[in-house]
Amino acid sequence: MTALDDRSTTAPDRPTGPVRARAPRPGPHLRLERTLLRDGARLVAGMDEVGRGSLAGPVSVGVVVVDAGTRSAPQGVADSKLLTPAARTALLPRLRRWGLSRAVGHASAAEIDEIGIIAALRLAGHRALAAACATTGPVDVVVLDGSHDWLTPPAQRDLFDLDAPVLAAPRVQMKVKADRTCASVAAASVLAKCERDALMVELAAQHPHFRWDENKGYASPDHLAALRELGPCVLHRRSWRLTGPAAQDPAAADAVPLVAGSPRSARLDDDGAARWDDEAVAWGMMST
Repeated sequence: MTALDDRSTTAPDRPTGPVRARAPRPGPHLRLERTLLRDGARLVAGMDEVGRGSLAGPVSVGVVVVDAGTRSAPQGVADSKLLTPAARTALLPRLRRWGLSRAVGHASAAEIDEIGIIAALRLAGHRALAAACATTGPVDVVVLDGSHDWLTPPAQRDLFDLDAPVLAAPRVQMKVKADRTCASVAAASVLAKCERDALMVELAAQHPHFRWDENKGYASPDHLAALRELGPCVLHRRSWRLTGPAAQDPAAADAVPLVAGSPRSARLDDDGAARWDDEAVAWGMMST
């Protein structure tokens, strides 16, 4: 074998120059919102929810309204799940001044039990819209994170939606991972997360054994242990199969959005369907 053949069988030399750092992933921006505004919308609202998978407390929906004159979002805005609690809190003063208006709507655990999680999301979303639009007027388009439009009322209301109010909904623009790319949606997620977390910390003082100040109502080991020992309180979602004494409401025996305190746990995916997850505790500690 010749020397040339020897060289041809060896791995190529690594570059000897300085290694370039990988470019950071761009943060959320207003490109989609501005496209919708150029296409005729006067007001666009970004919307996101938190607390869908919690065992206790409300589901909460944030909304931020922008128009053609809205400047770029404050530096550091990102999907709330990617930020530390301190970073989220630090953003609040600037987010409360950004955009035309902003609000957070809630649907309680009792409302979730009564009408179901999807209708409760819709109820919280319309409450947030009503508050945010009180000064701006109706929005033309809502940018909604995910692939399932839970904001628009169904053409025919199902059994679990009968008690929910009929509210006119604007046009909805779905965008998968909108909380990571659309500034209005990311801002809405931070506002909703901060307000719901603060509410759960406040409620923890009334029910300290569940440690909501730490787990915010999700299925942490401490929360599950307290449920096994004490059963759920009035602020738990009793239509979800919880563990512990007298946990299951007989009237809701067929409802299975979440099974807590067992080796397997179900979660609701973006389309509202149950998905099974063997990492129940790990998932339960997620932010949203």
